[in-house]
Amino acid sequence: MAESGQKTALVTGASSGIGAASARALAHDGWKVFVAARRIDRLEKLAAEIGGVAVALDVTDQESVDALAASVGELDLLVNNAGGAKGLDSIQDANIDDWTWMYETNVLGTLRVTRAFMDRLIERDGHVINIGSIAGENPYVGGAGYNAAKFGVAAFNRVLRLETHQETLRVSEIDPGRVATEEFSLVRFGGDKERAESVYEDVLNLTAEDIAEAVRWVASLPKHMNIDRMRITPRDQV
Repeated sequence: MAESGQKTALVTGASSGIGAASARALAHDGWKVFVAARRIDRLEKLAAEIGGVAVALDVTDQESVDALAASVGELDLLVNNAGGAKGLDSIQDANIDDWTWMYETNVLGTLRVTRAFMDRLIERDGHVINIGSIAGENPYVGGAGYNAAKFGVAAFNRVLRLETHQETLRVSEIDPGRVATEEFSLVRFGGDKERAESVYEDVLNLTAEDIAEAVRWVASLPKHMNIDRMRITPRDQV
């Protein structure tokens, strides 16, 4: 349980990358952080490091989301970070299983977790921060599946803002550009390490900590302020 007066945050997809970095940044600011993802061994190490709580979560499984909701009490901040991409196939060669996974993870996963905690967040004058992507605004060749999923996250975020702006809930979207998180590309390219690393060669890259700083800052603002959308890119990415 959080100490009296301590705010509580939940970060999904927290076993690595932006999720883990965001959990550390929030804990440094004094938040009690629940870290949730599928890889419980990594989560337990992170929770021990930051004084948080590790909870196993598969955002594509409603029963797993229900179990998470039962494990968390009052909540002030939800960071929907779980997501990912698979493949760079053209539309003509699209892999339906990859598209289904991307939609289930990025869009429906965000829906499942947000819906599970909406009432609690509103009761606490809370805040939802959805981690989107510039892929949710700028399509690119080979990116149709991921583009479609992140366009979906962007639409979800904007409608949630429209539906709740008269409530006490704040809703924000943070859209990173190129972030050098190797695991993202490893998943996208089916574990091909060489191909995954090539994405970040000879260009400037953001780090997970860069995005975590944005999460920390957006979450730290007074309750009368809402950052609707923040786009963050390396200097050489346009």
